[in-house]
Amino acid sequence: MKIVYAGSPEYAVAPLKALIEAGKEVVAVITQPDKPTGRKKMLTPTPVKSYALSLGLPVYDLPRLREHADKLRSLGAELMITCAYGQILTQEILDAFPLGVYNLHASLLPLFRGASPIQSAILAGCGHTGVTVMKTELALDSGAILLVKRTEIGTKTAGELSEELSKVSAEAAVEAVNLLESGQNQLMLQDEARATYCRKISKSDAKVDFSESGEEVARLINAMSPSPAAYCSLAGSAVNLLKAVPCAGTGTAGEVLSADKNGIVVACGSGAVKVLRLQFAGGKAIAAADAANGRKIKAGDFLD
Repeated sequence: MKIVYAGSPEYAVAPLKALIEAGKEVVAVITQPDKPTGRKKMLTPTPVKSYALSLGLPVYDLPRLREHADKLRSLGAELMITCAYGQILTQEILDAFPLGVYNLHASLLPLFRGASPIQSAILAGCGHTGVTVMKTELALDSGAILLVKRTEIGTKTAGELSEELSKVSAEAAVEAVNLLESGQNQLMLQDEARATYCRKISKSDAKVDFSESGEEVARLINAMSPSPAAYCSLAGSAVNLLKAVPCAGTGTAGEVLSADKNGIVVACGSGAVKVLRLQFAGGKAIAAADAANGRKIKAGDFLD
């Protein structure tokens, strides 16, 4: 079975690698165009493009894929697999593949359709999330489901959970192709009554409000890590909070109750939050214990 793979960020490299290592016939890779990065604004390929080129695969980094349905049809592929590709597909693109287009979506659909499923699952306090392989249709993330794989969230940050879900997506991609190759293409419709949606996360969403509960503050910190990074201020200077867990504690919201080798405990509206990793303005990310040892934060300080 000939496959076209579409993806862009680092998250999408593992599924492509898994398909290749499983012996699947990937005839072309579609990705986003090179973008200027860094201070010198050098044009940089997507991680998926870099990996595909290292294998000698044909790569198409088309600014508007919707204008190239003829090119896709000429590849002679039966199936397209997409993973964090970054462009909206048209019906003409979907129709270019006899078996359709299947997307690897990082949530347990119909929960968290949209642009920020990983962060949203953490913010919602979900115990589990996962990867859904769905047949793509024009409506947002509403296609029928081929398979689902689950994983535990625990105290993972969005960055840590993204790494885990990338691996899960790799397993799901191979399983999905195996099913389709064997003719097992039974699909389950999504329950529209349970559907939830999530928008793209912005920096304004990442401001910490210590008047909320310790659990809510910890979820925000973990959901926003590593980017855009939850933030607050200490004596007027910005501080990014990068990993936390809820804990017991009583005090005025924002008050540092303790700062030692175990972390920095900050009082919240109810309970407290233990910060495990943070970043001062202009500095590198460090363990909270190091900030405590350096007396950069001490008991009695206030974060707001």
